[in-house]
Amino acid sequence: MSDEYTTRGGAFPGERAARAGAPASATYTGTGRGTTRRKGADLPRAVTRGAAIDALALVVMLGAVLVGFGPVWGTTGYLAPAVGGTVVGLLVAWLGAWRRWPAVAVLAAAVLAYLLTGGALALPRTTLAGVIPTLDTLRDLLLGAVHGWKEFVTTVPPMHSFPDLAIVPFLLMLVVSLVAGTVAWRARHAAWAIVPVLVGLVGVILLGTPEAAFPLVQGLVITIVALLWGAVRVMEARVGTHSVMTDSSREATSRLRWYRVRTGATMLAVAAVAAGFAGPALLPAEPRTVLRETVTPPLDLHEFTSPLTAFRRYSKDLKETELFTVSGLPEGSRVRLATLDSYDGVVFDASGDRAATGVFTRVGEEITTSATGAPATVTVSVTGYDGVWVPEAGDLTGITWSGDRAGDQQGTTYYNSVTETAITTAGIRPGDTYTLQTLLTVPPAEDLLKAATIADVELPEMDKQDLPSGASAKAAQFTGEETDPVTKLYLLRDALVASGVYSSGLETQPPSRPGHSADRIDLLIGDEKMVGDDEQFAVALALMARQAGIDARVVMGFYRDPEAPPLEAGEDWAVLGGDVHAWVEVPFEGYGWVPIDVIPDEDTKIQPEPKSEQVPKPPVLEEPEPPEEPAKAKAGNVEDDEEDEADNEGFDWGLFGLVLVAVAVPLVLILLPIMIILAYKARRTARRRSADRLVDRVSGGWHEVVDAVTDLGTTVPSGATRREGAGLIAGTHRAPATLTLAHRADATVFGAAEPTEAEVAAFWREVEALVGGLRSGLSRRQRLRAALSLRSIRARAGLTSGEVRAVWGHLLQRAGGFVKRSAADRSAAPRKPGRSKREAR
Repeated sequence: MSDEYTTRGGAFPGERAARAGAPASATYTGTGRGTTRRKGADLPRAVTRGAAIDALALVVMLGAVLVGFGPVWGTTGYLAPAVGGTVVGLLVAWLGAWRRWPAVAVLAAAVLAYLLTGGALALPRTTLAGVIPTLDTLRDLLLGAVHGWKEFVTTVPPMHSFPDLAIVPFLLMLVVSLVAGTVAWRARHAAWAIVPVLVGLVGVILLGTPEAAFPLVQGLVITIVALLWGAVRVMEARVGTHSVMTDSSREATSRLRWYRVRTGATMLAVAAVAAGFAGPALLPAEPRTVLRETVTPPLDLHEFTSPLTAFRRYSKDLKETELFTVSGLPEGSRVRLATLDSYDGVVFDASGDRAATGVFTRVGEEITTSATGAPATVTVSVTGYDGVWVPEAGDLTGITWSGDRAGDQQGTTYYNSVTETAITTAGIRPGDTYTLQTLLTVPPAEDLLKAATIADVELPEMDKQDLPSGASAKAAQFTGEETDPVTKLYLLRDALVASGVYSSGLETQPPSRPGHSADRIDLLIGDEKMVGDDEQFAVALALMARQAGIDARVVMGFYRDPEAPPLEAGEDWAVLGGDVHAWVEVPFEGYGWVPIDVIPDEDTKIQPEPKSEQVPKPPVLEEPEPPEEPAKAKAGNVEDDEEDEADNEGFDWGLFGLVLVAVAVPLVLILLPIMIILAYKARRTARRRSADRLVDRVSGGWHEVVDAVTDLGTTVPSGATRREGAGLIAGTHRAPATLTLAHRADATVFGAAEPTEAEVAAFWREVEALVGGLRSGLSRRQRLRAALSLRSIRARAGLTSGEVRAVWGHLLQRAGGFVKRSAADRSAAPRKPGRSKREAR
């Protein structure tokens, strides 16, 4: 027999072929379930020549899928994670098909590959040397696999501003390629591998933007390759299943295979050319549906208080306080803090939860917008402002944070392009800095607005029961029978300005209640002279305009006094609390939302009535009634008086002293160590601050920080450098300012120049602020424990805890011996003559 193979049953395929009438030189092949039986063994499809063709087809189709991430990512930065995920998924699928692993083993290998390669391909900034994953890498990969999808569709493109979101294309392509490769190399009907490819294409579309990448090219490539490859695999399955082939039939089959491939490719190429010309005309005119257009962002504005509630705090308490400095903003521009369009009878707040009023979506260094205006770069340096609402100007096209907390703020910044309001859930504090890329527009003149038309927009509905009871009647009184909305708007504005008295509640101004509740607005519009400031007048105008059928919203922000001298070219604007204002915005067709100011004129900003200079007459005091005569003392008994004197003389002073010592000594023993510890630490701090050399004062300031964290329970190695210790402190207590302080201390100590007194004082102020910040998050019990802790003293002295306990025991033993000797001396002293209390009785 010249047969080449044997079967599991021991019979040669040639024998069966002979029975079927085939020549004895026939060769038996089989492709059942993706395998070929050769030389008595079932070889997997993954190690045959056909596996290379499968891999090529899958790579081409998956490549057409992943390019769909281009528009949403904004750059080619998505290629590394997307292509990497495709390669990793195909390798795991090939390995599982080769070794014939069960599904559980393939899944475990995929998870392991995701964790090992995800850092290098998707999160290189969290890895060591860009390759080795760290604990942060593993944590971000696990969390990103769950939460990354939601963040991806609720973030404003382009995504390259958020490198952590590269997990999404990496994981999506890994899963799609893993499933497609496994089906192609292991399933009986390999053509089903096209299904996960199509699912991946739909997923990329849903995660993308309405702007498509190369829809025609993607569709043609996937369709042509899928049809050709699927036809080849179907033909192989039909021909190779338990078939007997001779050399001549094998050649004929090969020629037939390539003939069908060439014919099919030619037909598909002609169809592709036709589709290329007819496709643009057949594509739908409407933009495609994507998840980011339908999913509501998770930001809940109800967690944050409306900034308008703090208006009086800025205008009164922080009137002369510098809040932040703005550079690059043209003269006359306004800084917007928040746009408020929802009123519940208590406070004007931001809605931001519907398409008409805009939604807050996560943004980064680039923001896609359709607005127009003059581009400008504005830098804001925060000095006294503290809050979550981001001061900004114009229509933002990007925001970049800098500073110690830039990472947290960059990842938690949300922006509403309709209301032009930004918010960061990480908060803004003094010392933060950020740069705005924005488009600025100049509001039109009032004459142009009076000739324009007010646009009809959709604002949140307000319940009538929440509105001021007199707003509707007052609006009708001010507008009369006028029907033109623009005229009615300016009639309302002029009436409020003419009848208003400006007052922020300062001592030099008339009394004025803060707030803008319905009751406060009723009080404002009900008086003949309306006393209030921007907060009340802007809310009153907005509510009356809404009652008159005019869409209006309130904006809180900052702008310079128009009568103030203009800033010089290149001069920064230091925004004070007194620069706070509130104004109304109304939508005009062709102009958009336009600010309307409603502040009473200067002549109505009256002063309170002067106090009378007449000296009041002193009050006349009536003569008091004469006191009653005391009752006559009863005649006493001489023996009783003697007993009282005897009782006084018989007071046991020794017993009193013994009781006093019994109470005072334990109290002293308890308080004495506390006083010693507190006094020692206070003296240690004072000695460091008053060192002879200024450099030693700076070094002592750093020692103060180390001792503070040591008392809090964080051990800083004695041999660690300042920067090493700062890294440990910053990581343990989440205090990034420690790193800056350590760098400054090193620069001062090792610098060539001697520091000045002012620099040393500023350094110690930073030390106090840092130490106070570390203790601010602790409970009262924890702060007391840290204040009385001996860890820093023991660390400085180099003593162990046993040696410290021995020293304290020795001190307490000596103190106890002294108390016992004092008590014995007092008991041995002679007592004064006299009777005891028992004898006196």
